[in-house]
Amino acid sequence: MDLYQNRYRIESARFKEWDYSNPWWYFVTINTKDHKEFFGEIINGSMILNKIGQLVEEEWTKTKLLRSNIDLDYYVIMPNHIHGIIIINPKVETTGSVVSNKTIQNTETTQRVVSTTLKPDSLGSIIGQFKSISTKRIRSIGKNNFAWQSRFYDRIIRNEKELFNIRKYIEQNPLKWEFEKNDSKNIYDM
Repeated sequence: MDLYQNRYRIESARFKEWDYSNPWWYFVTINTKDHKEFFGEIINGSMILNKIGQLVEEEWTKTKLLRSNIDLDYYVIMPNHIHGIIIINPKVETTGSVVSNKTIQNTETTQRVVSTTLKPDSLGSIIGQFKSISTKRIRSIGKNNFAWQSRFYDRIIRNEKELFNIRKYIEQNPLKWEFEKNDSKNIYDM
């Protein structure tokens, strides 16, 4: 018997009708636990990665090397988070056929938090593996207090205008650091 009977379970805000292993473009934001600044600092509007930040960047770029159907678009590592665009491409099966692409039915869903149930080759499993290996490597160099937030934010990129705005946001993020690190503005209102 479950003593808590789902009383303390946080419901996922993800788009329930969407399969996050679908070939698509996704914008993700992954924060450090308690927004602690581990990855470097902003100097004159540029992000200067420290050793931990460089390690995180290595693992981020390895994501596409480890998975033949993954590409990475714009990304930026900030002192306490990373923003990036992940492209899940159709998988090519051994027979040479391509997995079909589904379309989005609901255009109102914008921001969501990943649930704990992970489907292989889904956005959640990709981010989970990235977080896991980068955490292990960071802790192996003595930063035993390092941790990511347990969840991450994602957005299904729906059109070229959104893609343009997200790329612009990623590029300009270091320039806006001092202003936005204390601002509660929702970055997903684009």
